[in-house]
Amino acid sequence: MATSSKAKKKTVRLASGLKRVRQDSKLNAANTALRSKFRTVIKNVQKAVLTGDKVKAAELFKTAEAVIDSVADKGIFHKNKAARHKSRLSAKVKALAA
Repeated sequence: MATSSKAKKKTVRLASGLKRVRQDSKLNAANTALRSKFRTVIKNVQKAVLTGDKVKAAELFKTAEAVIDSVADKGIFHKNKAARHKSRLSAKVKALAA
């Protein structure tokens, strides 16, 4: 039976549990920010490609590549997903140059 997302959460009482909750919330916030940055850099490259700006697209792709690699290294996304995104963006940027 599936549980609803608004299920009542138990209150943690142990010190180690309270610490775990604090750590989890910080980690969740950091991961959410990185995931958002990942999506943003991809959108920026795609917009540059659509406008047809070769130089800007190439610059944005270099920065996007670094962000995508860092997100994959931290384990937020699988390395194959990161490679797929980089490959597709690279193909779009190269298509502009041709």
